[in-house]
Amino acid sequence: MKTIYMMGKTVEGAVKNALKELNVTEDKIDVEVIDEGSRGLFKIIGARPAKIKVTVKKDYIYEAKSFLKKILDCMGIKAEIRIKDEDNILKICMTGPDMGILIGYRGETLDSIQYLLSLVINKDHDEEYKRVVLDTENYRQKREETLKRLAMKIATKARKTGKVVKLEPMNPYERRIIHSVLQNNPEVETYSEGEEPYRRVVVDLKKA
Repeated sequence: MKTIYMMGKTVEGAVKNALKELNVTEDKIDVEVIDEGSRGLFKIIGARPAKIKVTVKKDYIYEAKSFLKKILDCMGIKAEIRIKDEDNILKICMTGPDMGILIGYRGETLDSIQYLLSLVINKDHDEEYKRVVLDTENYRQKREETLKRLAMKIATKARKTGKVVKLEPMNPYERRIIHSVLQNNPEVETYSEGEEPYRRVVVDLKKA
């Protein structure tokens, strides 16, 4: 983030000078008043200018869009990028003709890009952490619905066979969906085992 110190006859004047220097609008900056200044006697004797510290706010949307454009260019993919910053979550949706490539096998490519993007926009540790959700063609919702159906199917299988059922390796987000669906099931319990990226959900019968 860019920070400058600016002076003016008044605090308001110093802010205007800073906005002109940085070429931004007032809603894009944070202002810390170091010295309010003084007009002095007869506006001459003992007069002292106001001094402020101005920091340009982090523009998450701009940074995210710039990073994604570079990734898409490298992959040779043309896509429209729409971003919303809501409830401290950066919600990103991409649309275009080659989104299957962007999703990858069971969302692995999409998840990898989302992870990298999260690292990029959260690299300033003094800023509040911003969660990133990257989606295309409503893949996230479709995948969530698929996993919910899978969870119920596996629970039924475990109950009927009386055997432990181990699912294929999943990322943390997908494992949470399975755990959430079955957390109140009266007959089965779930837990995770293994190390990333091969960590998987295990469904077992509850002990009597």
